[in-house]
Amino acid sequence: MTRPDRSLADDLRAIEVQRLRDLVRFDLAASLARHAEDFQLVNPAGVALSREAYLGALQSGALVYHVFEPVSEIAVRLASDAAALRYRSHIEVTVAGQHVPRGPYWHTDLYEYRAGQWRIVWSQATAVASGPAEPG
Repeated sequence: MTRPDRSLADDLRAIEVQRLRDLVRFDLAASLARHAEDFQLVNPAGVALSREAYLGALQSGALVYHVFEPVSEIAVRLASDAAALRYRSHIEVTVAGQHVPRGPYWHTDLYEYRAGQWRIVWSQATAVASGPAEPG
């Protein structure tokens, strides 16, 4: 990778924002391309979901994002062909017919550069209790 780190970090931020948009409008082709085959999400309930389980829930309507947007800067840490992203978001979702109102979450995502593109490999979301927006 010959681009400066700042440009690469900006590219990764843009990729993550687009990934979230694709999940809200649920673009299956874009989501399959962006999520690695061995992708795993640990959701706020602590349940680990494979790419197939996660995207399958979105495809079936068992999981519907109404809002999924960053509300803080997306911090990026680069290491060779991997990058960690961390940010706060607001999510409003319906899970198995149960509406979960808009609320704050922290996200930590791991991307790897594979076959010429950045793909998300791991993602963890944590619900935020009321308190300061950024760590002290």
